[in-house]
Amino acid sequence: MAEDSIPRRNFLKGASAAGAGVATLTTGFQTVPAQAAATAQAGSVPVEAWLVLTAEEAAFFSASADTMIPADELSPSGTDCGVPVFIDRQLAGAWGAGAKMYRAGPFHQGLPEQGYQLALTPRDFFAAGVQATNAWSRKTYGEEFDRLTQAQRAEALKTMQDGKAEFDGFDLKAFFQRLLAITMEGFFSDPVYGGNRNKASWRMLGFPGLPATYADKIDQYRNKRYVTEPQSIADFS
Repeated sequence: MAEDSIPRRNFLKGASAAGAGVATLTTGFQTVPAQAAATAQAGSVPVEAWLVLTAEEAAFFSASADTMIPADELSPSGTDCGVPVFIDRQLAGAWGAGAKMYRAGPFHQGLPEQGYQLALTPRDFFAAGVQATNAWSRKTYGEEFDRLTQAQRAEALKTMQDGKAEFDGFDLKAFFQRLLAITMEGFFSDPVYGGNRNKASWRMLGFPGLPATYADKIDQYRNKRYVTEPQSIADFS
């Protein structure tokens, strides 16, 4: 598989349903580890923007986002679109802390349609998932996930998606599903949440964004294509 030809649609299948239910955000900034500046990948957002991600996590989410959403004729890369920033803000907020989630137990293996059924908060779940993925990657490829080639990262994600990777004491398939979901949410969400920078995915789809009514344009654009500049929440603030 060529390193510049990763098929994004294998990862973004069903993406039109992504991005719903975005969590409340925090607005403050926290101090990030000093080593983050040395390990953050090129093209990532400024290190001081991270709210809760460690250097290892920021590198992982940047690498996974760029593997699922490589830069091509359709859009910039996942990192350039701000997907890791979106993930960081979600994990730093109330949703990441498990707000409104029942976590008192007992915990049993749930059905796929029952959604999240774990004792961990989303923040803890993703932190554990990154560590488990890197441990498996080191054992399998000799390097942490973010240090693999583009082709190797695509292969690793496909192995995780198929449930064939061997994670010690961690549900790798559940992690991949949540990683894919939050990556899609970051790519297609309103830019006010940190992802979809410059409305890249909306421009790619021709999605107009926030406006919810077009009654005043029906006659003008009847049987014509409607093309307009996408508008986000920030454009109405």
